[in-house]
Amino acid sequence: MLLRMEHTPKTFQGPYLKGKILIASPLIGDPRFDRSVVFMCAHGDDHAMGIIVNKPMRLRLPTLFDQLGVKSEIEVADRAVLDGGPVDRDRGFVLHSDDFEHEPATLKISAGLALTATNDVLEAMASPRPPRRSTLALGYAGWEAGQLEDEIAANAWLITEADEDLVFGESHEEKWAAALRKIGVNPEHLTGASGHA
Repeated sequence: MLLRMEHTPKTFQGPYLKGKILIASPLIGDPRFDRSVVFMCAHGDDHAMGIIVNKPMRLRLPTLFDQLGVKSEIEVADRAVLDGGPVDRDRGFVLHSDDFEHEPATLKISAGLALTATNDVLEAMASPRPPRRSTLALGYAGWEAGQLEDEIAANAWLITEADEDLVFGESHEEKWAAALRKIGVNPEHLTGASGHA
């Protein structure tokens, strides 16, 4: 435990990343995260947790609601369910605007954004008064103490500010390049330098 407490400040001097976006660099070295854009929901000394927001699955929201027996009072938007990451892949996580809140299940992340992982948010999404914006993911990305900091120090991740288009937008194939442009990085130069097409 003492090692972990000493470990974090040495490898990462920046502020905690809750509410930020992580952009996978070509140095990521893990195909599960290739070109991933991750919205960080929690980050502290002992762990970090985020949702990948640009990897759509074939599963569609109305189909999932049918499978879960969520009664829809409205026509649920025909959007893709996201592959949120390799941990707890059978568990759903909804990122949403903060006009929905269900205490104590809702985690407020940053101004305007929150996370809920209970059926209450699904029922709200299927009601006449859904959250203004929302996206549902199965699974999440998780890191143990010091792990994410080490990956950042090894240039596996780049960091940018979150915005609603990156978190909720449906142009998933464009999010990685859009996130890079936010920090002034030309995606063609980055992928060319790494040997990726």
